Amino acid sequence: MQPNCETNCINMIYSKLVKGIRLLTLPITRNGLFLVFMYALGVVCAWLTLPNTRGAKLYDHLYWELFLDLYVVCALLALLPRRLRGWVSGFLAAVCYVLNFADVYCFDKFGSTLTPSMLMLVGETNAREASEFIELFLSPEMLLCPAMWIVVLALAHVLCAFWPVFRRRMRLPSVPHISARVGVACSVVSSLVVVYLLVRAVDESWENKQVTWRLFSQTTIGAVEHDLTRPDKPVLYASPYRFAFSVFSNVLAGQQIEQLVAATDKAVVDSCSFRSPHIVLIIGESFGRHHSQQYGYSVPTTPRQIKRERTGQLVKFSDVVAPWNLTSFVFKNVFSMHVVGQQGEWCDYPLFPQLFRKAGYEVCFLTNQFLPKAKEAVYDFSGGFFLNNPTLSESMFDIRNEETHLFDEGLLADYDRIQERKEANRVDGSDTISTLTIFHLLGQHTAYNIRCPKSKKHFQPDDYAQTRPELTPRQRRFLSDYDNACLYNDSVVDQICRRFENESAIVIYMPDHGEECYEGNRGILCRRHTQKIDYDLAHFEFEIPFWVWCSRSYIETHPDVFNQVKAASKRRFMTDALPHMLLYLAGIDAPSYHAEYNILSPSYNEQRPRILQDQTDYDALRSASLNDK
Repeated sequence: MQPNCETNCINMIYSKLVKGIRLLTLPITRNGLFLVFMYALGVVCAWLTLPNTRGAKLYDHLYWELFLDLYVVCALLALLPRRLRGWVSGFLAAVCYVLNFADVYCFDKFGSTLTPSMLMLVGETNAREASEFIELFLSPEMLLCPAMWIVVLALAHVLCAFWPVFRRRMRLPSVPHISARVGVACSVVSSLVVVYLLVRAVDESWENKQVTWRLFSQTTIGAVEHDLTRPDKPVLYASPYRFAFSVFSNVLAGQQIEQLVAATDKAVVDSCSFRSPHIVLIIGESFGRHHSQQYGYSVPTTPRQIKRERTGQLVKFSDVVAPWNLTSFVFKNVFSMHVVGQQGEWCDYPLFPQLFRKAGYEVCFLTNQFLPKAKEAVYDFSGGFFLNNPTLSESMFDIRNEETHLFDEGLLADYDRIQERKEANRVDGSDTISTLTIFHLLGQHTAYNIRCPKSKKHFQPDDYAQTRPELTPRQRRFLSDYDNACLYNDSVVDQICRRFENESAIVIYMPDHGEECYEGNRGILCRRHTQKIDYDLAHFEFEIPFWVWCSRSYIETHPDVFNQVKAASKRRFMTDALPHMLLYLAGIDAPSYHAEYNILSPSYNEQRPRILQDQTDYDALRSASLNDK
């Protein structure tokens, strides 16, 4: 009796184990058609959106992670009643086809898959633009669009889904039944295959799932951008993920837009003396002071700025840092009246151009980066969403450019056209209005080789063979491209100053942050977005050139301001406080203005901690580095 009991127990355990393993195939057997076509859809979309560039490749874990995601969806569908399951799976399939079609279409037309900017542009589309798109969609040219492969796949899915109905009505023979024993064997084998596939898929996908969860757990669009600068950033490999991320980013941006719109009520101006008739702010890009000839760099990258400094009209500031090494974060800090250390967030405070407009200044914003466009990375979306919001843009700017340019001199042409229109519309004898003009350059933004026209390239890789022998030929090419971009930037800012030489104008130049181009022995190109900031990183990526140039007529009529500029040139400064200096130059008296943040004021608090990335005290880093030496 005992051997029989043991045998029965073993058979029972085996039976339950087999039954449990066979349960793993239920999501697939109940949703086989859905799984097959959705898997094919994901793979086809991945191939159709693969960039046609050297070295481009599919996501390493595409096939495994796609299987895991679809298996989870099928498992949830398997829990539903059969009739309801058909409707839900059909709806999900339709949504996926639409999203993948949009993804491939955007990639074909704009060179980019779904982005937050595209979704934002769709939200701002009017009825006329929508009807034009529908006409384009219905045109014969769409038949040649790669996105039509998605339509073909969808039609095949529909045909397969309705094949049983068609077969019954046409009384076609059904598939022959297989014996129970063969069926059990096939079921067990397929279950074991599914077990293997699931274990492998979880192993291959787990890391990306973790970082994707981390990304969607962020609470601000800035935090999202910063998360995407990490080395272990998530790969949003499928269209539904990219669409979800676009919606998520727009929701976060919308929250800060609401705060900024609410803060517009705080943009109160008590009075304005129009101290400076013409104020010009030039915001450069990716320019550390260690590559400026003005600040001791051995390569002549800023000859025109040096020439202006020798005239005595340009005052160079010696100790200025940026609050972040990310453009979007810098823009939020520089445009907001909030400074690091104050209560609340940057979006809880008014934006300084709003105060200038309320005071009576004409505000012109010419940007070569932050204009809404479909093919836009999340970094540009994060930096420009508040500048491009219609309500906020109208509250800040009287004049804006409408397109970006390959080279920054295109902004000079934009400015000249604006001036020509103003001259043509000016009534004889009318007073000249006070102006604030903001130039936002591409400067030395990557890629360096396209930041300078070929005809204006001066430095060659061989020029660095003796001074930088440790660099490879490829690295010296990057270095020469970067220095050529610096030299070209020098010519652009000089041309801006030229346009105000006959006006009573004051010009402030500051890049958003620094940049590394194989500095020392660090071997770093661009910037390192790390949680921990050491002094070398702060030195190369946060220390920036900063200067003020005044026209001769401005110096003659505002000697007190010019003397204040010269007296302040050795003071410590972080550019998050720039709006307070600008309001002082305009003579704007407002509740948002604080003299302790204005570097030109006798009340300026030079001991205010300069906190980088809201976490690291720059001056403490520098002091510790000097002590170590």
